Amino acid sequence: MSNLELPIVMIGGGGHASVLTDILLEKGREIVAVISPDDITQRDVFVGLTQLLEDADITEYSPSDVLLVNGIGMMPKSSLREKVGIFFSQLGYRFETVIAPTAHVSSFVSLAEGSQILTQAVVQAGVEIGAHSIINTAALVEHDSIIGQHNHIAPRATLCGHVKTHDNVYIGAGATVIQGIELGKGCIVGAGSTIVKDVDSHTITFTKRNQETKLVGND
Repeated sequence: MSNLELPIVMIGGGGHASVLTDILLEKGREIVAVISPDDITQRDVFVGLTQLLEDADITEYSPSDVLLVNGIGMMPKSSLREKVGIFFSQLGYRFETVIAPTAHVSSFVSLAEGSQILTQAVVQAGVEIGAHSIINTAALVEHDSIIGQHNHIAPRATLCGHVKTHDNVYIGAGATVIQGIELGKGCIVGAGSTIVKDVDSHTITFTKRNQETKLVGND
């Protein structure tokens, strides 16, 4: 059985997981279970799906029989999503790459395992997306940009051509990163910011109207 035919186990029962579940169901994918300790029946998209309450319950399914989708959302300064991914990878499970039907992803893009491209996002030719990174709703990643692992490019963020991000970068909603900029590991770009120079690792950067870029340490 090819990867495209394997059923899905969704990790998480919150908002991000519901969006991914909706995309997968629209594409006709079979979701055999949702792993979440919380009541998932409050979200209509999960109704009728089998619920597993603990991560360890994944052993009901062989790593060769299912693919996982990480539905844990990524928040600034939080490593939960990455830790969850590592836990299941160490058990031998593989992660599906999810692309929404309305996303535009060039055929000349490299997508690593577990990457997620959501509704109306645009990823242009020559882009590389690292493992487990999220390109969220209506975000734009322009040509020849390189996105590291475990990045979150939030809704309507724009990365112009030849942008490079290292691992664990968070780019807030509506932010703009001009061409040729490099964003260091673990940095955070505030929502609505315009980034016109490189950003060091583990810093938070944001701009306000008519003000210079502000940089603060990220403890």
